[in-house]
Amino acid sequence: MKTLFKVLFGLFALLVLVAFGGITYITQTKPDIAAPADLKVASSPEIIGRGEYLANHVTVCMDCHSARDWSLFSGPLMPSSLGKGGEKFDQSMGLPGSFVSHNITPFNLKSWSDGEIYRAITSGVGGDNHPIFPIMPYLNYGTMDSEDIHAIIAYLRSLPEQISTPEASKGDFPVNVIMHTMPQPAKPTKRPDPSDTLAYGAYMINAAACGECHTKAERGQKVGLPFAGGFVFQFPNGAIVRSANITPHDNALGKWTKEMFIARFKGVDPAGGYVPAKVDMDKAELQTVMPWTMYAGMSEQDLGAIYDYLRTVPAVADLPEKWSPPPARK
Repeated sequence: MKTLFKVLFGLFALLVLVAFGGITYITQTKPDIAAPADLKVASSPEIIGRGEYLANHVTVCMDCHSARDWSLFSGPLMPSSLGKGGEKFDQSMGLPGSFVSHNITPFNLKSWSDGEIYRAITSGVGGDNHPIFPIMPYLNYGTMDSEDIHAIIAYLRSLPEQISTPEASKGDFPVNVIMHTMPQPAKPTKRPDPSDTLAYGAYMINAAACGECHTKAERGQKVGLPFAGGFVFQFPNGAIVRSANITPHDNALGKWTKEMFIARFKGVDPAGGYVPAKVDMDKAELQTVMPWTMYAGMSEQDLGAIYDYLRTVPAVADLPEKWSPPPARK
């Protein structure tokens, strides 16, 4: 019996040693994606303007890297917080850890090379070689035209400094180990000519990462049909909003014209009326994380291309429950 116990204990100790060794190897050697050492991003008013358009109205970097005013519908940005970071996305939202957005103004990025910023945006590797959880859709950004990413970098360099040092992100085990294997080298593609509507629409919908929020996910992994909605966003007071089905089924966007689609983004509700300004979630009034005020700045051409592309995705009939108000207070 003692011999058997010694054998079992020895096997257990060996397994622990192998597991510890594997974890150490992964966390010490990965991610192993080098930042482009020779990248020097050009800057001009036109390039910065393109970056501002993308970062605020398409890729909406500022959505997660600024504070939002949740007393107003869709939580518009607080202009004084532009780029300061500190927004937390954690277990209360169904995520496997607590992930905090970085300060992306020159206060934090002045010590970063352009190549390091490019790598962070497109591959998910921070300046100190730490992995970034893909709540930031760097897998989407990694396939964008490098010129567009360069424009975003030029814009970030132009922002006023925000003196802020947000807390570090922390993934739950084993995600904190798996995260080291998630970053991928950038695979940039050329931005299609807008005259090729479907290809251009596919490019824009990828850049806007529409599928990331409009596809159901659990613990950061997609489990639903593409663009069928159902992604759960939970507010601190317990209210829940779920992303909409944006497929071309008649139950979803099938009966919407392109004009209706564009008008919705510009502030007009196709059902009639305008987006309300004030929201009180404690009184069960509908709130959404969809940054309508940011996407409202997207050009009609780009919104129209996204609409055209959405008409080609598989139609799904199911409609997620849109809104669950906060539990009644006792």
